[in-house]
Amino acid sequence: MEKRSTSRGRGSATSIAGGTGIGTGTGTGRGSGRWALLAALCLALPLPVPALPPPVRSLVPELRRSRALLEAARASLLSLKERGTLGFECTLEEVDLEDITKDRINTLKACTSEDPRTGNCPVLESPTFDKHKCLQGIYEDLKTYRAELSDQKVLTSIDEMMKAMQPGSPGALQPPPSAALTSFKDRMRLCGVLHAFRIRAVTIDRMMNYLSAL
Repeated sequence: MEKRSTSRGRGSATSIAGGTGIGTGTGTGRGSGRWALLAALCLALPLPVPALPPPVRSLVPELRRSRALLEAARASLLSLKERGTLGFECTLEEVDLEDITKDRINTLKACTSEDPRTGNCPVLESPTFDKHKCLQGIYEDLKTYRAELSDQKVLTSIDEMMKAMQPGSPGALQPPPSAALTSFKDRMRLCGVLHAFRIRAVTIDRMMNYLSAL
């Protein structure tokens, strides 16, 4: 099951975690790192058997794209490490995560609700669960990270998933110009954003597994 430094897991999960409200300061960043770990542990809970009717259309294409998205996120971090682009080891233990989606609709806000019976774990079981809203939250996450990242493989995987989710959406866009990472602060921020994106990609993949089973 997913841990803080890895995202590989088996089976399904009741709650979906991506790390909301992640701060950028040293103190709050460390606290948000603990939240990321707590949210990841929530994924260990088993999923209930879906009781909703079959979806109008299959989500198999989106599910396949979500797995490619996760692989691209992992590969991007691995590439940074192998090339030594940042000048330091980009690990969760060394950076403050930055959630660039926290002030807008995102996967966590759209797909989960907090249940006092589960402590701080966001849960899927809710009589008001809105599948369309959940998919929209995932789509908005993709748009947000699409505008922030510049790794071509990551951008391609994002574009392909966005197109699978909304077939009428525009095709692949030109990648944003890569800003020179001249300062240590900028490189630390990139590392934090990439790790937050990888965690969110885990969340999206697990969420798509859940939705495809409804």
